[in-house]
Amino acid sequence: MTVLSLCGIVVSLQQTLLLPLLPELPALLDTTADNASWLVTATLLAGAVATPTVSRLADMYGKRRMMVTALAISLAGSVLGALSEIVPLLVTARALQGVGLALVPVAIAIMRDELPRERVPLGVAIMSATLAVGAGIGLPLSGLISDHLDWHAIFWLTAVVAAVLLVAAVTLLPESPVKTRGSFDFRGAILLSVALTALLLAVSKGSQWGWTSTTTLGLTAGGLAVLAVWIPLELRTSSPLVDIRVAARAPVMLVNAVSVFAGFAMFTNMLVTTQLLQMPEATGYGLGMGVLETGWWMVPNAAAFGLMAPVSAWMTRRWGPQLTMLSGTAIMAVAYVARVFLSGNLTQIVVGSVIVGVGTALAYGALPTLIMRAVPVTETASANGLNVLLRSVGTSTASAAAAAITSASAILVGGQVAPTEDALRLSLWLAAAASVGATVIGVPTLRMRAYAVEWDRAGTERIGAETRVVRGSVVSLTGDPIRNAVVTVLTPDGEAIDWGQADSEGRFNAAIPRPGDYLVITAADGWQPRSRIMELDDTLPLPPVVLRERLTLSGVITDADGEPVADALVVLTRASGEVVRTIRTDHEGRYLIPRPTNGRYVLTVHSREGAMGARPVTVWEAARSVDLTLGTPLSS
Repeated sequence: MTVLSLCGIVVSLQQTLLLPLLPELPALLDTTADNASWLVTATLLAGAVATPTVSRLADMYGKRRMMVTALAISLAGSVLGALSEIVPLLVTARALQGVGLALVPVAIAIMRDELPRERVPLGVAIMSATLAVGAGIGLPLSGLISDHLDWHAIFWLTAVVAAVLLVAAVTLLPESPVKTRGSFDFRGAILLSVALTALLLAVSKGSQWGWTSTTTLGLTAGGLAVLAVWIPLELRTSSPLVDIRVAARAPVMLVNAVSVFAGFAMFTNMLVTTQLLQMPEATGYGLGMGVLETGWWMVPNAAAFGLMAPVSAWMTRRWGPQLTMLSGTAIMAVAYVARVFLSGNLTQIVVGSVIVGVGTALAYGALPTLIMRAVPVTETASANGLNVLLRSVGTSTASAAAAAITSASAILVGGQVAPTEDALRLSLWLAAAASVGATVIGVPTLRMRAYAVEWDRAGTERIGAETRVVRGSVVSLTGDPIRNAVVTVLTPDGEAIDWGQADSEGRFNAAIPRPGDYLVITAADGWQPRSRIMELDDTLPLPPVVLRERLTLSGVITDADGEPVADALVVLTRASGEVVRTIRTDHEGRYLIPRPTNGRYVLTVHSREGAMGARPVTVWEAARSVDLTLGTPLSS
């Protein structure tokens, strides 16, 4: 826990140490402010691209291996930055440092694998808190360095800490036995990287380029177009970079949506608080502090994060991560509304910032636990990687919103451009709205239940060296793969172990604590489910799980006299209008259609004599039998 948490602090230091120096960088580097801003943008883009890629590789090839790799890349970036004087090399260095953002989801996944179940919430809460703690340390530390040392010391500091942690990771962290293997989705990684780069460039640079400029709109449209291509490709890929099937499950979608809003609200707190502290007193609201003094007054916020980590873990164990998350977002919402009216002096500003930090700590500590409850063990790192990425999207959006509001209402005070007080109030209102949105979206998660990993009761305290990842497939009687089948693994006594969802080739993975007999339940939409006791062991070939009976929608079509209507056209359409299937009745007036997915449909029949008939059909879980009597034939 110590090594992993320190890795989180390093990531946060790399993100924040340079931020207070941004106003001075154009003079230090003899460049423009726009060019200097790329030192921040490069880190954001590299982190966004690296997070889903590194976390997926961690699930496939080993979490410690990817932790070490990401730390080594971040170390290389710090050394390059410490030795560089020109902008292109410094931008490259900052991009390499950005890869370190992927350490967070991988570290959380290691905690799930290695810690006893009752200690996982504490580990996850501390890991989430380290991001704020690192930011709190970074701001005053940056001020001290700028006052007493050359600015390159920022890179040397992160290089030394990263080197120490790299040695600690190699020597102290165990390699997780949970590996899915398979082939890496290079096509998906490239397309997602292109889409994220385009969209985040538009968001982060839109205030400089103009929100309606050709460049900004073109990047936005291009990014969305690439995403539109990427999603169906991922659904057809046997080992996708991001498992869209798992990410599209309602619990995962809800938690990820909360993460976007929570990220927006969290970052707004830092942006507005630093502006209130640093803006000149002549603005009527600013306190006129320097970088170092501002950094010191941000420390209480970071301290609140650290102190609330065990509280968040205790609440998660006592009442569940859902209530912990909702408590946090609700506290954030109330605090932001209060800050709109109570930001007139130093005490109000700091106390308001700390209360928002308390709510954020509770919410951030619960989010990874909720994700882990909703995904298979074998998807832990990649699912948390997507969650961390979406939090970054929220923070980037908050930064873009603040820049847009500032540029639209800027005033000149003592030769310094500053936002108006109304602009800062608007930012606070937006953060309050985001917090309320996170709370409302999070309410349905109260119905969530853990899908897997009650391993303590199954006889194993943690995922250890005996863990096995079994791989199998789900097929029909003819040997065709059945996509999207869900395979649930339980002990013979009914204790949940893990679950997996079949990919486009019908293949699935599931983690088990030890070889042995397990109850395997397989279900797929449109098929009769199957349950059986199976011997699971990764050293033995697992026979395919065969679903034998396809559920159907069937019935008999008769005329007004009760006689069967042969060769009649039967059309099944969705209630929204799309055609699902067309077929003709046999000589006995019967039709048989593979049962479609759950939903509301319309069954329409047209005989060769011109008789028509239609009726609504609701399909839910089981096979359906729907008969229909046709009306009088239509006249010519």
